[in-house]
Amino acid sequence: MSKKTINLIVSKIRFVIGKGSHQLHEPLFLGNEKKYVRDTIEKNFVSSAGKYVDKFEHKFKDYVKSKYAVAVVNGTQALFISLKVCGVSRNDEVLMPALTFVGTANAVSYLGAKPHFIDSDISTLGVNCLKLDNYLKKITKIKNGKCINKITGNKIKAIIPVHVFGHPSDIENILLIAKKYKLKVIEDAAEALGSYYKKKHLGTFGEIGCFSFNGNKIITTGGGGMVVSNKKNLAKKIKHLTTTAKLKHRWEYIHDEVGFNFRMPNINAALGLAQMEKINIFLKAKRALFRKYQSVFKNIKEISIFKEPPNSKSNYWLQTIILTPKFKKNKDLLIKRLHGKKIFSRPVWKLLSELKPYKKCSRMNLSGSKEIYERSINIPSSQYLELK
Repeated sequence: MSKKTINLIVSKIRFVIGKGSHQLHEPLFLGNEKKYVRDTIEKNFVSSAGKYVDKFEHKFKDYVKSKYAVAVVNGTQALFISLKVCGVSRNDEVLMPALTFVGTANAVSYLGAKPHFIDSDISTLGVNCLKLDNYLKKITKIKNGKCINKITGNKIKAIIPVHVFGHPSDIENILLIAKKYKLKVIEDAAEALGSYYKKKHLGTFGEIGCFSFNGNKIITTGGGGMVVSNKKNLAKKIKHLTTTAKLKHRWEYIHDEVGFNFRMPNINAALGLAQMEKINIFLKAKRALFRKYQSVFKNIKEISIFKEPPNSKSNYWLQTIILTPKFKKNKDLLIKRLHGKKIFSRPVWKLLSELKPYKKCSRMNLSGSKEIYERSINIPSSQYLELK
């Protein structure tokens, strides 16, 4: 029965995506990408000078309805600089899901701080707020307005909710928990451009939101990231630090503190601006692809396609199938069969708590995260599949 079901699932995916070899998520260039990039080359403004960084930042902040946006070199450094300006430092702890890309934990580690892993809920793929609140009640105390881990003695400074595969986490309750335990909220919205919770764009709920424009994201700059905030002081500090902490002067090079060369080059921003001009087309295609998968899988009881949580609008960045508990033992066999048919698929990330650099980090019971890992597979999700 398992073999027959696996072959049926493979055939349904092939029906949706069509003939040929298909990667998980590929970029699509439909508009002014060549024109804008060529403009930077012809004018020799490919790096720190040129108009496209400002234009890209302006268009992005207007789209997500944030007051400020700062373009940087990638999503990991967006998280790093956001944590830094929010006061996270050596030996502080930062709460984050164990189910996320390793860059989330790496950004914390660069500061000498410590990831503290929390559980996820299969209904959202994000933070399980009920379990988290009960956990923090047991292991923390508030002293002098700071959240202290009673076991380690370290301050817990912040929480990083991750909107996994573009699906909104339970951000409302995360904010309530953060307020209760005196935590800064830095949203990892790397995958969530075009996703909303109660009609408000993800990445705009916390102090700061961080986005990624890697080649596999819904829009790409080749490599890049964006930091958004409604707080002028934070955005101004981030802009200053990511441009080497250089003071404005017509010719002198004066730097007033240790800064970072994290600014996005003009040539990358040119690509990003052109991509942003097509974001609504991309989002429409992603939702249409979800509906096709939903339709072809509806009579296969062993799997379902993950659907956006209530009160949410997802960008459906990566389409994800959820195996039933009984069928999950066939996960690797299904992935192997898909690869054999030149259909790229993958399991979700190995839990960060199981990776060598992070095995000794604090963590709560991660049963929900393990369940998601055991039962989930990402399947081809490129917007070009609907725009061929």
